[in-house]
Amino acid sequence: MTETPMTETDLVIIGGGPAGMVAGLLFARAGVKTLVLEKHADFLRDFRGDTVHPSTLRIFHELGLLEELLKRPHNKAEQLGGRIGGEFVKIADFRHLDVPAPFIALMPQWDFLNFVAEAGKRFPAFSLRQSCEAIALIEEGGRVAGVRTRDGDEVRAKLVIACDGRDSHFRAGFPHVDIGAPMDVFWFRIPKRVAPDNDSMGVFDTGRVFVLIDRGDYYQCAFVFPKGAADTVRAEGLAAFRDRVRAIGPETATVDEGVKSWDDVKLLTVTVDRLEKWDRPGLLVIGDAAHAMSPIGGVGINLAIQDAVAAANLLAGPMAAGEDPDPLLHKVYDRRIRAVKLTQGVQKLVQDNIVEPVLANAPVDGPPLLARLLNRIELLRRIPAVVVGMGFRPEHVRSPDASSLG
Repeated sequence: MTETPMTETDLVIIGGGPAGMVAGLLFARAGVKTLVLEKHADFLRDFRGDTVHPSTLRIFHELGLLEELLKRPHNKAEQLGGRIGGEFVKIADFRHLDVPAPFIALMPQWDFLNFVAEAGKRFPAFSLRQSCEAIALIEEGGRVAGVRTRDGDEVRAKLVIACDGRDSHFRAGFPHVDIGAPMDVFWFRIPKRVAPDNDSMGVFDTGRVFVLIDRGDYYQCAFVFPKGAADTVRAEGLAAFRDRVRAIGPETATVDEGVKSWDDVKLLTVTVDRLEKWDRPGLLVIGDAAHAMSPIGGVGINLAIQDAVAAANLLAGPMAAGEDPDPLLHKVYDRRIRAVKLTQGVQKLVQDNIVEPVLANAPVDGPPLLARLLNRIELLRRIPAVVVGMGFRPEHVRSPDASSLG
């Protein structure tokens, strides 16, 4: 009889996304033997969140990695605006934030994750195993004792952290709140001419919500439509879809070059929910697995990274000292849930009062009063910059650095 291959570690992290990779880096930095399991062979998947916000950039500054991170390909968005009813307005200005990098870095997520993986590998306690999917928990004596992989391996650990996205089956059994969303999104890219200023913006017209993220020589585009209507949009035909995109404005004139078939268009089914409990003995759930966010504000990956930092702050030191993490796990939820609720509350406010009415063909004759005030008064634009750029209760790195402890 063949024995089941087994690995023993202090911490196993399920999912090599932003939360998982940053958690892996921080726990390994503290001297906790950490293994990150990523089911894909690489990080190269398009149309994942690419907006690295000032709150996240500050984390890398505190780790002494910001300058190195910003050597990776990226574009800077120092301000954000929108075209509402045909009139452009300025909405947020990040330049006045009191942080080392007062801008949003638009960086391909594969570049970001590869960077974090390389930084993690500098610590002897860090391991990353790719093409390795965790499919089940190992449970013994009333607690989670590790995971089983699709290859039949067992990974035994003192703690399992699940952060493998909104579709994670490791969130099953936890009570949750379904907030809902009135829209889904088609993601695609269209070529553009490189310009000195970043031209990312949202477009709101009667029946239309569209987002353009300026990535230098192309726009990453979000075509927003009513929830569940993907098949209806596809049934109208590719030519009709291109016509609808082209009608957005001069920025989308090159849609035919970017969208040659439906294979170039990726569906994001928008889910907004949260778990009401993130832990049980031996298991902690964070990031999108704990709270699926709307794409509004592009805050999802940054909120997930804040979870990872909070988890390391609360658990890494005690685990490195050999303590049982179970009694501490609830503190991660206690620390982060208010920020999650506030962020989702803002997203729901935008969904209910802007996105849903516009998609239902409510007339958009021009910018509303609030948008006009933001455009007119520079000082007011700092408020949305704080909400989007820093979020609620942004974290600082408090977890130990074992390499500096002698």
